[in-house]
Amino acid sequence: MTDALLLLPDFLLIVAGHLICRHTALGRPVWDGVERLVYFVLFPALLFQSILRHPIALSSALPLAGSGLGIMASGIVAAYALRAWPGVDARLHASGAQVSFRFNSYVALALADRMAGTPGVASMALLMSVCVPLANVAAVWPLARHGGQSYWREIARNPLIIATASGLLCNALGLKLPELASLTLARVGGAALPLGLMAVGAGLQFGALREGPGLAAGLLGIRHLLLPALALLAVGALGLPPTQQLVVLLFAALPTASSAYVLAVRMGGHGGFVAGLVTASTLVGMVSLPLWLAMWRAAS
Repeated sequence: MTDALLLLPDFLLIVAGHLICRHTALGRPVWDGVERLVYFVLFPALLFQSILRHPIALSSALPLAGSGLGIMASGIVAAYALRAWPGVDARLHASGAQVSFRFNSYVALALADRMAGTPGVASMALLMSVCVPLANVAAVWPLARHGGQSYWREIARNPLIIATASGLLCNALGLKLPELASLTLARVGGAALPLGLMAVGAGLQFGALREGPGLAAGLLGIRHLLLPALALLAVGALGLPPTQQLVVLLFAALPTASSAYVLAVRMGGHGGFVAGLVTASTLVGMVSLPLWLAMWRAAS
């Protein structure tokens, strides 16, 4: 129950954004500006600051990093394979495929801290550092291809990828920001979570999932069934330490990233369908995360 309640504030922010947009003077035009602010400023600041703040030691954590990359790669392959299903709408698939393999970074760090303390946060930060670039590249590719955009141009100017690559480079070089700059960037990035989730709610269209119910079920099945099952197998086969086992399972069973909606809208995808998937994933995650944790503890 405690694990489920940890996700409740995120869901309530989505609901708040929906109600504010639909029932106050702060309508759709206001949230269009909020989406751009989150996408181009707030989320990149949060990604850069999070990666730069945590030293990366890949040589001492290769099994952990390899587990995360393998799980995410499996999700990407499975999500792309759904495009071959009969009757799958190309725009819905291009918009929603990212939901299968992207993850909510804010929930990830909160859960890691709550359940494993500082070692858990450090392990989750490592997974985020190596997996965020792959997730962002894989998310942009189908949207760019479907929209007739230049894939490499979209990758090169994608603010999330730029922020991630910059953070990894500065981290590898051992660069640190001055305290004033670091504090300012942390506060800017701190606004990403509430505004990003509220932007999801503002764009919410509960009926949009009806446009592709089979595709939605497949994408959510990958996110909440396939990837956690693979994580259980991986941590057992690799013999990871208990803290790393916990973190890998959390990583695999997380609800999808709220920024998936922002990316879909900014690249001309079906924002309503993705917003529905994000909401459904958050709801499913509230139930499935405690269940997967119980199965892991039973198998340990």
